[in-house]
Amino acid sequence: MTPAKPTQNATPHLPEDYDARISGILPYYSSFHQETINFIKSLPFSPKVWMDAGCGTGSLVNKAIEEFPNTKFLLLDPSEGMLGQAKEKLSSRPAGRLEFLRASPTQEFSPDSQELEEKPDVITAIQCHHYLSREGRAKAISVCYNLLQESGVYVTFENIRPLTEDGITIGKRYWGNFQLAHGRSEEEVERYLERFDTEYFPLTVEEHLKLLRETGFKTVELFWYSYMQAGFYCIK
Repeated sequence: MTPAKPTQNATPHLPEDYDARISGILPYYSSFHQETINFIKSLPFSPKVWMDAGCGTGSLVNKAIEEFPNTKFLLLDPSEGMLGQAKEKLSSRPAGRLEFLRASPTQEFSPDSQELEEKPDVITAIQCHHYLSREGRAKAISVCYNLLQESGVYVTFENIRPLTEDGITIGKRYWGNFQLAHGRSEEEVERYLERFDTEYFPLTVEEHLKLLRETGFKTVELFWYSYMQAGFYCIK
């Protein structure tokens, strides 16, 4: 039986610990941000308004703000603590290019209550929706779709379910070996991997592609895959 699934985004570590710990947990985590930036640079337009849903401590925006000098960034996260860390990290950046939205899970975000002046033409969601049920994830993606300008772009990275039971077993071992090599204890790794299908609920690549198409995106593509994470981009 499928376990009960949460409807809220969850944060596995305290905000103060997040930056220090995440790179030893998710292989190539910093590459998720850099490849997102590289991809956005490849678009036929430079974004005017870029919303980062599940912005965490602001690491992606901190990189992107230098690469896109004419872009305004909207930062959204369900955690007040994360938003506080992001404000601190970005405190030296031009205030006029940043807007911190009130804390909200993506699936509960209401643009009317936040009084957005302009629709974003890029929305990113990096490792922030995989704690949701399928229904919650579908709602979060729908919110992003409706927020985007026509021809706007949605980029997301998610944990991924391998296609077979053997794939799940080997994938967990593969991912666990990465964490062990980055200083985590066997007990920490075991506890983390036990969260698969209990605290986060990954979809296969095929299921992600189907869900994104069903949301209404005219273009849906896979552009990154490693270990048990994948990146997708979609065009409205």
